[in-house]
Amino acid sequence: MSPLRRRLLFGIPLALAVAGGEGFYIILRRMQENDYDPHALPSPLIGKRPPAFNLPGADGMQGFSNTDLLAPPKPMLVNWFASWCVPCLQEAPMLMKLAKTGLEIWGIAYQDHPKDLANFISTNGNPYTRLAADASGLTAINWGVYGVPETYFIDKQGIVRWRYAGALTDDVVSGTLQPLLQKYA
Repeated sequence: MSPLRRRLLFGIPLALAVAGGEGFYIILRRMQENDYDPHALPSPLIGKRPPAFNLPGADGMQGFSNTDLLAPPKPMLVNWFASWCVPCLQEAPMLMKLAKTGLEIWGIAYQDHPKDLANFISTNGNPYTRLAADASGLTAINWGVYGVPETYFIDKQGIVRWRYAGALTDDVVSGTLQPLLQKYA
């Protein structure tokens, strides 16, 4: 084996280790500065309207399309969830609490079976004004959904202003969602 080839075989793993260490250091520094949020995944929809879609209703409710989100009467949430999703189950009481305040929440059941979805809604309550089914998952791909639950905040002009990946908690609602609701009321 030539000396150049040996250097390359040694150098490539070393370069990967250095890059990984630097990335880890950046994350640690951002955590110390409270500038790191693992739920703050980038979304291409922020500042834009949702992509074109048309989903049928689920569990006997009215479905919806992107045109229904063009100009809602007040800010609202679009919540992606599934009956098989454990964090969705944990999030269900928070969504019920938000719905009781009058916040409009439209749900999209991601790749769910109708019977399982009906059981989930029956057991955990229904915070949704409209409930659509994305059986194929193609609409989720167009929205850039990483996984469920995922929640999008849409203002009165139909623009996506915020996206949260993960179950909504008291801290998320009070620290981020409530200020958005006040700002875009």
